[in-house]
Amino acid sequence: MGRLWRREVWRLAVLVGLGALLGWPFSLSSVGIGLGLALGLSYHLRNLHAMHDWLTHRPQQEPPTASGLWGELFDRLYRYQKGQRITQRRLRSTLQRIQESSEAMRDSVVMLDRHGDLEWWNSSAERMLGLKPALDRGQHITNLMRDPRFVGYFNARDYREPLSLPSPIDENMILQFQITLYGDDERLVMARDITRLHRLEQMRRDFVANVSHELRTPLTVLTGYLETYSDMASLLPERLGKGVAQMQSQTLRMQNLVNDLLLLSRLENDQGGSDHVRLDPATLLQAVKRDAEALSGGRQQIEVVVEESRSLTGSEKEMHSAVSNLAFNAVRYAGDGAHITLRWRGYGDGACLEVEDDGEGIDPRHLPRLTERFYRVDKGRSTATGGTGLGLAIVKHVLLRHEARLDIDSRLGEGATFRCIFPSSRLAAADPVALGRAGAMH
Repeated sequence: MGRLWRREVWRLAVLVGLGALLGWPFSLSSVGIGLGLALGLSYHLRNLHAMHDWLTHRPQQEPPTASGLWGELFDRLYRYQKGQRITQRRLRSTLQRIQESSEAMRDSVVMLDRHGDLEWWNSSAERMLGLKPALDRGQHITNLMRDPRFVGYFNARDYREPLSLPSPIDENMILQFQITLYGDDERLVMARDITRLHRLEQMRRDFVANVSHELRTPLTVLTGYLETYSDMASLLPERLGKGVAQMQSQTLRMQNLVNDLLLLSRLENDQGGSDHVRLDPATLLQAVKRDAEALSGGRQQIEVVVEESRSLTGSEKEMHSAVSNLAFNAVRYAGDGAHITLRWRGYGDGACLEVEDDGEGIDPRHLPRLTERFYRVDKGRSTATGGTGLGLAIVKHVLLRHEARLDIDSRLGEGATFRCIFPSSRLAAADPVALGRAGAMH
């Protein structure tokens, strides 16, 4: 490039020199120099006009013919434009393939800009969500998806878990929404038709509920006869007496399992909320403590600690069931001599109910699956202690109905802490009576 610039400078110098020489005999050297500069300027203006005409009216054609610096400039611009056109074709081809693949998807895909306005969607979104290209482009998503649950989910900006809702155009179609943030605060909304899975899950819940309900009557009959035989144990042969005792134990275990299944089924099918009242956590924990001490039989030390003055809004029956399950698990698995603490304390701007023990602890690899139904860390020990394998599943569903979550912290040999975390919306200022009770427990 330096060579080309030197050539242009020499060209201009030659024009100026020739002008000066031509004007010198007539004492018009300055006029000659001006004429030489004018010729040089006209050359550059002509090439500049050619470039403007080329870029404005025929950019797809070959560049104008020129020499020197202008020829190099035209060639570079042409190569740059050619490269840009190739890149654009590739991008258009990629975008077309993306759109074609999105169109082929059975799930709906909706692209939103940083303001939440609709930019693009596939044909499945038209079928599932009722979007119309001629009317809805540029509309805010909440103007079309007006379900309060979706609006809250969208505005919360916490998209770790999907949201299941009926389709806005067909209540019989159940959709699972998942939102992903990308780019400059843009969003990708995906909706999957889970109607079949929803129906299967409903059938499963109905089956479990019906079977559990139907089992109650024969179990009640068996229990009655076994109690009669137990009263007559002295009249029965020793071998039959042992058999009756074992049947009583297994029947009781089956009754507990059926009761837990019915409770879990009710928690899944019933929306709840009708029996929610203002609860005194101190009173709740004291009641759970008495039940846990009866189960422990003095093998563990159990105490209640109340550090938070605010009360809790919820179902007394359900919360008693959830905390009891956690406390009973601590009694069953912490081991003899363990210290168990039932605690109500602040947690961020909310609060939590904790059941903490210094027992054997749990291997961290089991923690993600503890709330699964019938999942057991040690199957043999769990059976021996009389657990049904549904306790933590019940706790999880109770907390979901109370806008709360369950956190588990444990290490082998370091005990375990089960933490029920409630948001501030579930708390209320405590009354003086509750405060007095809480102070007395410290």
